[in-house]
Amino acid sequence: MPTLTDHLADPRSSVRLRAVMAAGTTADPADLDVLLEQCATDPDLQVREALTWSLVRLPAELVVPRLVAELDRPEAQARSQALHTLSKIRDGSVFDEVAERIGDTDPGVRRTAWRAAVVLAPDAERPALARRLALELGEGDRDRRLALSRALVSLGEDVVAPVLAGATARRGDAVRAHVAETERLLHDPDAASSLALERARREMALGRSKRASG
Repeated sequence: MPTLTDHLADPRSSVRLRAVMAAGTTADPADLDVLLEQCATDPDLQVREALTWSLVRLPAELVVPRLVAELDRPEAQARSQALHTLSKIRDGSVFDEVAERIGDTDPGVRRTAWRAAVVLAPDAERPALARRLALELGEGDRDRRLALSRALVSLGEDVVAPVLAGATARRGDAVRAHVAETERLLHDPDAASSLALERARREMALGRSKRASG
């Protein structure tokens, strides 16, 4: 009879998805090692979401320490998936370990760490977290900026507004523009889609301008 490992080695994502869902339904701690290893390698987003669901259904006292250990793995996907799953378990005791990944060398892991840190931050740590995230303002492409804005906004206006006000004093048009976008999102949560569209249009226009001048 095929094992969970056998099913997860199948090239068909539908087979892997069914296997992971079945594992989550039975919630057997004996599957923990296999599920964690699959997190690091599975190429399908839907399967990875099911992996998170299955891990969350296992006893947190077993899963959380293993997820923390995954944060030191060389594979970016393993680190990102561990951060995502920790944010779903919502065990604030691992905030420090999660916060260390805010500066991860991989951009995708860094964005996941922003989201996870915001979810797990104790109240006393939220102002410091906002200041740390604000150091990233003005950097990267529109997706990165929007992800950072969303993370900052999730900390709440009382925490974020003073940090944004201080960031406007920093030099650089990119930082000030990003602060303005974040403040807009802070007061209008539905503005995220229009902000992304506006930034895409600006970048397209800039690209046309550079080609014309070149």
